[in-house]
Amino acid sequence: MTDVKRTPLYDLHVELGGKMVDFAGWEMPVQYPMGIMGEHKQCREKAALFDVSHMGQVILSGEDVGEKLEALCPQAYATLKDGKARYGFFTNAEGGIMDDLIVSNAGDHFFVVVNAALRHQDIPHMQANLDGVEVIEIFDRALVAVQGPSAEDVVGSLCPAARDLKFMETTVAEINGVECRISRLGYTGEDGYEISIPEDKATDITRAFLAHEDCEPAGLGARDSLRLEAGLCLYGNDIDQTTSPIEASLGWAIQKRRKEEGGFPGADRIQRELAEGPARKLVGIKPEGRAPARQGVEIQSAEGTTIGQITSGGFGPTVGGPVAMGYVATGHAQPGETVNLIIRGKPQPAQIVALPFVTQNYKR
Repeated sequence: MTDVKRTPLYDLHVELGGKMVDFAGWEMPVQYPMGIMGEHKQCREKAALFDVSHMGQVILSGEDVGEKLEALCPQAYATLKDGKARYGFFTNAEGGIMDDLIVSNAGDHFFVVVNAALRHQDIPHMQANLDGVEVIEIFDRALVAVQGPSAEDVVGSLCPAARDLKFMETTVAEINGVECRISRLGYTGEDGYEISIPEDKATDITRAFLAHEDCEPAGLGARDSLRLEAGLCLYGNDIDQTTSPIEASLGWAIQKRRKEEGGFPGADRIQRELAEGPARKLVGIKPEGRAPARQGVEIQSAEGTTIGQITSGGFGPTVGGPVAMGYVATGHAQPGETVNLIIRGKPQPAQIVALPFVTQNYKR
């Protein structure tokens, strides 16, 4: 492995038996001895800890940061209150999604988390287009996600302030005497937190979380099956430069004022699709057999015409069978429609279903 980066928790992953793989240029644990199924179940029933330090952490400081971000994103960031976080995305001139991100108003600055594989794109994009805003990528902090119904007890036992946060709220508080940024959010469909920790204290604090009887480490494998069951898009699979937010069923992430005003890249296409509907839509797909349908599998109508393809698919441990997401022509996007998935040359029956596959358990 040449030029593969390691997070501040690398040695701890190895010590805990993490099976390390190259992910977006980082050596990351895909699973631990408990296995993907066990880690997935742990997150749905108690709490699991994920290392997400490979994500890009960025500080934006200057005047009117929220207003300036609105020129790059369809979200309402000018009105984002202090201590609140919001999911959003950069759009390109064609109305495609350049990356999805979490933006938090941290009071005297904005804190942004971008995808690991796209930091090389996103940071120059912000530097070039946010006039008068200082864009600083932070390299001296780890980022861990504690997710699951027991997450509040795991994090709250070390940091009482964490218990007071609601979904998509953020604060700075001490954990074992170390100042951390704690945000109540995540990408598993469960309640939980993402915690930004100074890198020299990351291992100690992570060990303290893992010392809780309800918390176990989990890797990329479980992270993927959890987000798929929760109907959450993965950049590069379910959304990309060609996909519009409306096709991807992400219209909920564009606030009313922004839908009406426009003024962001690709607004013409996005506003047109909001008014007329998109030509294709992201849907949930439930294969009837036991064979999972992976990315790239062709979706045919019952009559045998090609209507789309799978973008994410695998086994859903909570669901107890294969689950998938993919794009189909809008006329075939209604839940209950029967389709065929062409797996190894053979049509396998499946059904269009509403997303998510499991109920999302956020603390609102």
